[in-house]
Amino acid sequence: MKEYYRCELCPHECKIDRTKYTGRCKATNETKVALYNLHYYEEPCISGKNGSGTVFFSGCNMNCKYCQNHKISQNVIGKSVTKEELANIFLELQKNNANNINLVTGVIYVPVIIEAIKIAKENGLKIPIIYNSSGYEKKETLKALEGYIDIYLPDFKYYYEELGMELSNIKNYPIFAKESILEMYNQVGDVVLDEKGLIQKGLIIRHLILPNHIRNSKMVLKWIKENIGKNAYVSIMAQYFPTYNANKIEDINRKITEEELEEIKDYIQQLKLENGYIQELEEDEKKYVPDF
Repeated sequence: MKEYYRCELCPHECKIDRTKYTGRCKATNETKVALYNLHYYEEPCISGKNGSGTVFFSGCNMNCKYCQNHKISQNVIGKSVTKEELANIFLELQKNNANNINLVTGVIYVPVIIEAIKIAKENGLKIPIIYNSSGYEKKETLKALEGYIDIYLPDFKYYYEELGMELSNIKNYPIFAKESILEMYNQVGDVVLDEKGLIQKGLIIRHLILPNHIRNSKMVLKWIKENIGKNAYVSIMAQYFPTYNANKIEDINRKITEEELEEIKDYIQQLKLENGYIQELEEDEKKYVPDF
C-alpha cells in the first residue's frame, strides 16, 4: 500500500498527494499523534484495572458536528511521529502494563500503522491491538490490516443516509459502515475473553444514542442482530452531550433523557441481544473526553 501519494484510504477517495495537499481528513503525509496514555473509560473488557494503551491520532475523515474530540479531529493538533517512534509508543504502553494497544481514528494513517506494528512486534510487542474506528472505512483498507489487528471497535453511527449527511457531512455512511463491520467480523469473529475478562480478540460494535433519533438507534441494533447474530457484542453509549457545533442544531442540542435510554434498553431485550454494555446517564459526561 503506497503512503499517501494518491490517497484512497477511506471512502472519500480524495486521490490527492498528501505531501502537497490535505483532503477531507485534514492530514498531511506526516503521522500525527495528539495523545497516548492509559485510558480507563473504555469498555470494562478493554480498560480492565490497568487501562487501555490508547493512541489518539490527529485528524478524521468525518466532520461530526457534535464531535467530543473536535480539538484533534478537526483542528488536527498533535505531534508528528515516524513509524519507529510510533512503534516505541506501543512498546512504552506495554511496559506500563497496558492491557492492549488502542488505535483511535487511525484509518488515515494505516500504511504507517502497519509498519509500526511490524517493528513493535519484532521488538517484543505481545498485547492485543485494537482498531478503534468511526465505521466510515473502505473494505480494501481493512483487508490490508488483516493479521495485524486483534480487536475491531467500530462505531455504527447512522442507519439513515440523510442523518450522516446532516450531522457529519459524509455520503453513504450506512453503506460503508455495514460493509466494513462485516469485513471486520470476518477477520476476527466473536469476542474472546481471557480468564480475567479482558478481550483478546473479536468485534465490539459501538453506538452513541443521539437525542430525538431513537428510531436510528433501533434500526442500527436491528441490523446488528440480523447480520452479526445473537453473539454480537454491542456497546451502547449514553454519554452524548452537545459540544462543538451541536448547540446550533435544534434536535441534538441537549443530552439524551432517561426515557430515551430506557426505550433502547427495552428494544435490546426485544431483540435478545445479550452480549455487551449499556452506559448509564451521568451528571458530567465531559469526564470521558481526554484533555488534549
